[in-house]
Amino acid sequence: MSQEELLVLIRKKDDRAFTHLYDMYSKSLFSVINILVKNREEAEDVLQEVFVKIWKNIDTYSESKGRFYTWILNIARNTSIDKLRSKNFNNTQKNLSSDNFVNLLDDSNKLTNRIDSIGIQEFVKKLKPKCIEIIDLLFFKGYTQQEASEELAMPLGTIKTQNRNCINDLRNYLKI
Repeated sequence: MSQEELLVLIRKKDDRAFTHLYDMYSKSLFSVINILVKNREEAEDVLQEVFVKIWKNIDTYSESKGRFYTWILNIARNTSIDKLRSKNFNNTQKNLSSDNFVNLLDDSNKLTNRIDSIGIQEFVKKLKPKCIEIIDLLFFKGYTQQEASEELAMPLGTIKTQNRNCINDLRNYLKI
């Protein structure tokens, strides 16, 4: 079955077409989702959500705007990001049992060594203390700018401006 035929059948809500669509794309979409979400069970839930969105929103896809695979890949990516930003997901990450932290010190040292092996840690240490704090939260700990703003009790606009200035300082150190 060609992709064009498949799209026609999906738009007609043909169950067999949906099964074929799932068989064609589920593995590649799951791989992308799992890389982003980093939790197999959550990734499976997101994959299911993605296929429901594809099924419900197939009429919004236009061949003239891009490839079908790119369209469904964007749905998968955006749904994964939505999942990561959701309060429920964040709360489940905060309430992990102590078993999950057995190797925390070893893993932490490995991460520090990996960051340091590319030399970026030494350049970051040369920045102003506030820059070190902001870059640590935004880049090394994965905070959003809003979360960093709340953590540091600073206005969001200030975080954005200081982040930009700190990155420029880092560029100057790196001579980029």
